[in-house]
Amino acid sequence: MIKRDLYLQRLIDRMNNGSIKVITGIRRCGKSVLLFDIFGEYLLQQGIDEGHIIKFAFDSEDDLEKIGENMLDLAKSKRKVDPHKFSAYIKSKLTDDGKYYLLLDEVQQLGSFETVLNGYLYKKNLDVYVTGSNSKFLSSDILTEFRGRGDEVRVYPLSFSEFYSAKGGDKYDAWDEYHLYGGMPALFERNTEEQKIEYLKTLMSKVYLSDIVERNHVQYPDEMDSIVDFLCSAIGSLTNPKKISDTLKSIKGKSISDVTAKNYLGYLTDAFLFDSAKRYDVKGKKYFETPLKYYMADVGLRNARLNFRQVEENHIMENVIFNELKVRGYSVDVGVVESKETIEGKRKLKQLEIDFVANKGSKKYYIQSAYEMPTEEKLRQEKRSLIKVGDSFKKIVVVKDNIRPQTDEEGIVTMGLINFLLDQNSLEL
Repeated sequence: MIKRDLYLQRLIDRMNNGSIKVITGIRRCGKSVLLFDIFGEYLLQQGIDEGHIIKFAFDSEDDLEKIGENMLDLAKSKRKVDPHKFSAYIKSKLTDDGKYYLLLDEVQQLGSFETVLNGYLYKKNLDVYVTGSNSKFLSSDILTEFRGRGDEVRVYPLSFSEFYSAKGGDKYDAWDEYHLYGGMPALFERNTEEQKIEYLKTLMSKVYLSDIVERNHVQYPDEMDSIVDFLCSAIGSLTNPKKISDTLKSIKGKSISDVTAKNYLGYLTDAFLFDSAKRYDVKGKKYFETPLKYYMADVGLRNARLNFRQVEENHIMENVIFNELKVRGYSVDVGVVESKETIEGKRKLKQLEIDFVANKGSKKYYIQSAYEMPTEEKLRQEKRSLIKVGDSFKKIVVVKDNIRPQTDEEGIVTMGLINFLLDQNSLEL
């Protein structure tokens, strides 16, 4: 079993805190295994009686049969699981006053699940953990419904360190595979390149996009596909709904309003397929509402969507660094620093960009992703925006080269990508 120690610890830290633990993330990223297998095994190791660990998966035929429901009937009638049947089943399991742990998978398939789970908040001997795959159900709305007593744990596909812990061998060979196929856990069950490629393509078309189209009643699925292609091709580039609308019109001859483009972008981020980063004026301490940068939840899915035609390692590296920072629990923005410079003999105000401004509590880091720095000029270029920041927070340049962390006379740290990804404390070095 692939270790997911970071997420296991986050669940452990939240045990018996009086809140509903809501495990969110893209489909097939390992939420069910984390909850049922990894966390379930942890509970057993702590001496929790097996009868006090109640597991129920709402997409399991076996579990549905326990409450007199049938998956085929639910699909035909297009209804959700009867909450009365489910509640009666759970009540029958609570046979004493001891502590029970309720682990529920894909809970959005339960009718009136917010009301049902809210009721469990008043049961002092019940600690509840749920998973789901859509943030509208399980990130924003449900946390509001729980009156401040919902606690989200976001799960991502395998980080490089998780991937390498399972893969082993030479870490640079592991990177070559990871940056191509990504970190979807089920890839370890595929032995050939053809199987991995087919799996990733099927996930994109048959699982993620078809689910988004169906759930949101998307009227123009072809335009949605085009937006996905655009975002995958332009990973880490600044964009906004109007730019997307204009691009589709000029390149593909497809007419779509910027309002529709904005809605479709929302659907893609709600399903955790993409994430966005706002631009932040470092000195002015304000956000720019537009344009944004978009990154994909998994680089393997991105490469598969583009039929592995645009495997530019520099852009993929930037996407991986963004995801790594999110996995570590940081909020991530794109930094903007204004600088007065002489251009063609005139003093002009120029905006310099910092790839990532990572924040968590009182901690802040400025990070540049630089695939390579072959010349002194390239080195100065990458560090220029960091130098202009002018505050005392740590500034880091991550490069593809295999180098140990080193600090220059301006206090800027340069470190190799693999060291950054494999050492969970790399930002502190």
